Amino acid sequence: MPRSPARLRRRLAVAAALGALVAPLTAAPSLAAPPAADSPSPSPTGPDVQALTPEVNRQIDDAVQRVMREANVPGVTVGIWTPDKGNYVRSFGVADKSSKRPMSPDLYMRIGSETKTFTVTALLQLVDQGKVELDDPIGRYIDGVPNGDKISLRQLADMRSGLFNYSEDPDFFKALTSDPQRSFTPQQLLDYAFRHPVRFQPGAKFEYSNTNLILLGLVVEQQSGQGLGDYIQQHVLDPAGMKHTSFPEGSEFPKPHAQGYTNQTADGKVAETAGWNPSWGWAAGAMVSNLEDMRVWSRTVATGRFPDGERMITPATQRQRLLTLPTGYPGAGYGLGIFNVHGWIGHNGSLPGYESLTVYLPSARTSLVVLLNTDIAHDGQEPSTLFGQAVTQVISPGHVYDLPAQNRH
Repeated sequence: MPRSPARLRRRLAVAAALGALVAPLTAAPSLAAPPAADSPSPSPTGPDVQALTPEVNRQIDDAVQRVMREANVPGVTVGIWTPDKGNYVRSFGVADKSSKRPMSPDLYMRIGSETKTFTVTALLQLVDQGKVELDDPIGRYIDGVPNGDKISLRQLADMRSGLFNYSEDPDFFKALTSDPQRSFTPQQLLDYAFRHPVRFQPGAKFEYSNTNLILLGLVVEQQSGQGLGDYIQQHVLDPAGMKHTSFPEGSEFPKPHAQGYTNQTADGKVAETAGWNPSWGWAAGAMVSNLEDMRVWSRTVATGRFPDGERMITPATQRQRLLTLPTGYPGAGYGLGIFNVHGWIGHNGSLPGYESLTVYLPSARTSLVVLLNTDIAHDGQEPSTLFGQAVTQVISPGHVYDLPAQNRH
């Protein structure tokens, strides 16, 4: 039965609208410095991550295939990398249901809201360069923002601005679903958001909003003098050696890539999405990557260091990034464009046809990446969350990635 437009808009606002994600915490902001991201601290009850023995690998296989069956996922790739305990990289299912082409680890995938980690990284580099300060009001840089004299760049990055999420606007939903190939400009996206009143005063609470990242992307462009994609390429991707990650300007999609499948359509029917234009996500969700690059990024973003050991951002700025604030969801807190769920630091992504999860467990120096070619929910849960939960129940039972279903707002 097709979803009503209201239900579709709500679904699009979180799942298809670039994955509303978060990170772990207590009832108040943590002001203590987080542990050094590369300093493992063994759990008093056993290892934080199990050795990837043949038996454990079989358990992972079974867990992944169970989620595939239950959630009707066409194809998924899972990568786990643990120092001295083995690695696991396997693909299941098909990349294209029509041709039956198998899923494989080398495929390019759209990564949705994982883009936010790159945009906020760019902003934090500008902080280190002295070009902006986190507590500057957004109105200092961008005119016409509701409450712009009160909302700080920090509150935009940690999802506490109170600005309306443009992807929940009915007219935006109609425009996107009526022509998925159309291009949106950042200003058009902001116009959808700013026609609505602010939802609460800045800093009052956590509420995920893609509008925040559009504004931060514009700040990066203004203060760096470069297009956002160009800045990220030069200052983040190139130093990280991430040769298979890009920020498309339109619907371009490197090959080989998987076909995507969504029901985020006007009539609720399943559609293929590889050719859809992700410009509507821009700084909040337009990027493309593959498994190996996201493995590199998992550790880079969680530690603040490039693979060669050079600092991506200063230690002080990285500490600020990892300070998580309450989200209202048990075991999940959100920092500056990054989340922590029971110790797993990173982000997920979701937009029509694709989902991803890239997280790092500092205590075990372990990376987990999940890439799949559908965003169709199962019992109100994102498929990427289901895979993350199933895999971590096997490999790190003391640190289960269990982002709650309530994150769909």
